[in-house]
Amino acid sequence: MAGRKSSGGKYKKARKKKSYELQGQQRVVKLGEKKAKPVKGMGGKKKLVSLSHSEANVVDKGKSKKTSIKTVLETPANRFLARQNILVKGAIIETELGKAIITNRPSQEGIVQAKMLQNQE
Repeated sequence: MAGRKSSGGKYKKARKKKSYELQGQQRVVKLGEKKAKPVKGMGGKKKLVSLSHSEANVVDKGKSKKTSIKTVLETPANRFLARQNILVKGAIIETELGKAIITNRPSQEGIVQAKMLQNQE
């Protein structure tokens, strides 16, 4: 039987999860007009998290430039996220400057950071 000892007895948890161990609500950052909200953290910390974003700070040859995001081309973590234009770390996006890869976690920070991909042509 699943979840039981060989003798038939039940396994019991040592303790419940503490409030800081509980999983938070999942935030999805979509491509669209910029929208962010403040979230309370531990120790009274407040951080601004994105809900939707349309611009990214793209680094190209050591220079940073703010550019608009056209679409999400590919997401190696989950191909269904690219179809819904969801911005996650590692997603390949199409910008005005060309293809770029997201280097930060937009759901944890209020901005989108990316770096240009070198053309393999």
